[in-house]
Amino acid sequence: MREDILVMTQEDLKRIELTKKAIGKEICQWQVAKILGLSQRQVRRIVRRVKEQGAGGVIHRRRGKKNCRRFSEEFKAEVLLIYLKKYKGFGPLFASEKLRVSEGIKINRETLRQWLIDGQYVVRRRIKRTHRLWRERKGYYGEMVQMDGSHHAWLEDRGPWLVLMGYIDDATNRVHGRFYEYEGTMPAMDSFKRYIRKYGIPTSVYLDRHSTYKTTHYDQWKAKVFGDEPPLSQFERALKELGVRVIHANSAPAKGRVERLFRTLQDRLVKELRLANVKTIEEANCVLEKYLIEHNGRYTLEPVKRANLHRRSPGDKELNEILCVKKYHPVRNDFTVVHGKKLYQIMQYTSAREIEVRDLVDGSMVMLGRGRLLKYKEIERLPVKRRIRLSQKSRFRILDKNRSWGTFKPKPNLVFPK
Repeated sequence: MREDILVMTQEDLKRIELTKKAIGKEICQWQVAKILGLSQRQVRRIVRRVKEQGAGGVIHRRRGKKNCRRFSEEFKAEVLLIYLKKYKGFGPLFASEKLRVSEGIKINRETLRQWLIDGQYVVRRRIKRTHRLWRERKGYYGEMVQMDGSHHAWLEDRGPWLVLMGYIDDATNRVHGRFYEYEGTMPAMDSFKRYIRKYGIPTSVYLDRHSTYKTTHYDQWKAKVFGDEPPLSQFERALKELGVRVIHANSAPAKGRVERLFRTLQDRLVKELRLANVKTIEEANCVLEKYLIEHNGRYTLEPVKRANLHRRSPGDKELNEILCVKKYHPVRNDFTVVHGKKLYQIMQYTSAREIEVRDLVDGSMVMLGRGRLLKYKEIERLPVKRRIRLSQKSRFRILDKNRSWGTFKPKPNLVFPK
């Protein structure tokens, strides 16, 4: 580009035109200052530079020059080296936070993002979006809690595959969670029990249609046809006894708040577990508790309405009686009960024809007959059934005896053992 060519913006052209009119006495300098939004002193300075330098006097003198406050190349190389050694794969915002807290390096996330893009350490992701209708947040704290399980390699290659049972309040974004080995009835009940002990009983819970939360038995279709009450899963039954309304989402985006929470945790929490070198589920839960304290302190919102709709948590005894798996089995004539492919002997007399068996969250089991606790023991050695091998002639005799319509005569070509 030639040196005598000036690159001007529309604002620069506006300034040069008004400045020339001020020099030609067509307009007063205070009027130029009012139009441009500058002080009269600044206008006098621009007029003086235009008289001395011509049209180039309106261009800012720092244009085209490097910022004197910019970071040095050595500092940039040092930050990128620390990022590659310790925080590789971290997003710009999360990496800038870790650099400030752990390394004492203050750097803006946008500056770091530009450095990472220039070095091709991060790739811009463009997510295809689907048009959806916005749903307003609930007004009260505890009015609705979104709950779900996230299957993810939380420990990466250092430990087993875990499931995070996560809760997020719809009004305040307050998060609760715990790691488990699988997503099922017992983890759901245990995590909900811990939530109740910490915050209280919410008014409603927003769930998906996982078999843990909604039964997939064929009887539910019969209930729709004949108008009967549909069968409930064990978790639905427990929430109904606690007075919690269960809402099932028809799609994953419908409960987008907890889905977006998992997307954040799968980025940030995984890296926190990596920095702590966590290898077991017990260590992961300890790190999760500390992380959620910081997360809730930063991202929790104030509800629109002040009231807290969480109800007071009942006692542990009542919670254990509700948050458990309840099944009913008939009592045999020898006062034995089959449960979970095991045989149990009832150690006292009961007139109940059916026994209620409760599998508690802590792994223990309780049997009740007509509402009374029963003592029992497991029968470890079952009697072995021995099959008597009969000869072919004896088998035909048994068949002949059992048939009422006549005598069975074998074919003449059959040979019987002597």
